[in-house]
Amino acid sequence: MLVNADFHVHSCFSMASSKDMLIKNMAPKSKLKGLQLLGTGDAFHPGWLDIIEESTDYLGDGIYAFDDMNFVLTTEVEGKNKIHHVIIIPDIKIARELSEKLPSKNKNHDGRPKTHLNGAELLELVRDYDCLIGPAHAFTPWTGMYKSFDSIYDCYEHKPDFVELGLSADTFMADTVSELKDFPFLTNSDAHSPWPHRLGREFNQIELEDISYSSIKSAIKNRDIKANYGLIPNLGKYHMTACTKCFKLIDPIIAKENKMKCSCGGTVKKGVDFRISEIADYAEPKHPSFRPKYVHLMPLAELISTVYDKGVTTKTVQGKWQKLIDCFGTEIDVLINVSVSEIDKIDSNIAPAIEAFRNGTIDVIPGGGGKYGEISFNHELKKPKAEKIITLDNF
Repeated sequence: MLVNADFHVHSCFSMASSKDMLIKNMAPKSKLKGLQLLGTGDAFHPGWLDIIEESTDYLGDGIYAFDDMNFVLTTEVEGKNKIHHVIIIPDIKIARELSEKLPSKNKNHDGRPKTHLNGAELLELVRDYDCLIGPAHAFTPWTGMYKSFDSIYDCYEHKPDFVELGLSADTFMADTVSELKDFPFLTNSDAHSPWPHRLGREFNQIELEDISYSSIKSAIKNRDIKANYGLIPNLGKYHMTACTKCFKLIDPIIAKENKMKCSCGGTVKKGVDFRISEIADYAEPKHPSFRPKYVHLMPLAELISTVYDKGVTTKTVQGKWQKLIDCFGTEIDVLINVSVSEIDKIDSNIAPAIEAFRNGTIDVIPGGGGKYGEISFNHELKKPKAEKIITLDNF
């Protein structure tokens, strides 16, 4: 069976997460998005594990269900050098045992625990319990594995199970790095809230024998991922090199010459785009034969927000989002499958935006420095704004 799965999210216990990130809220929103399988996130937090046990029915083999939504235990851990790792866990008993064994001072307070263990030590620890592990948002400048290492093997010593690309990268970028040719890529939302423009904004389409931990493990080990769906990388908030204070995009060479300081006084963060160029082995991607298609997405609510010039969480935008979902089933169907003519019958303003998204005529003002990119249209819907990259002439 083909299953749409988002493995990396956070619960209400994670720092900067919404208090609404509870099973009862995550499940219905995931279904409306078009997912069938969701990671629980934060599965080393004892209080969150209690809520999972109280809120769900255990179906066996690592799957917990609520209102026809299936959950598998997952967590993100911050290891040595502030590198983040995603772990997929067989069941709650193992999650509790690993939580007890993990050396961490904050695991009872923050859903994303911090530990002094490095990648190799974490891999050894969780592999003893039949878990899966790989780098979270591998290229991001604050907490990605490649911020500290030029090779994935320098981090883990042995081969991890997957590489999570993160919102600011895609397959076309990652497949310029030769050492990643044997790894399956995961695309996950890293959602901190159940809003429809966050949950499931990136997901994986995986071929499973059934919905079980054993089948998930087999699919990832055998690289049986049929498609990756993810944001246009320019929309990611760390895609370009930029100031973390004023968010100006800055030429990376100029940033280095100025010791990563912006003229405004802020700190400049190296973008994913430039970091990949530093470690790339090829000018163009070389996709291995097993690599599935990568389908670019953008949240439907953000498209609606741009069309109507209203905030993404306003009643106007959310009401129009809900109307489309009520008519056509899921957000994924609206974005990809439903004919534009059918969408036009429901909302003649949104239909051209969907068409522009599908045919690639949407402009993106790139994100960087911690600010998400912005979308606009190069036709009558919206006049795109120009974005300047700071160079020697205008620094």
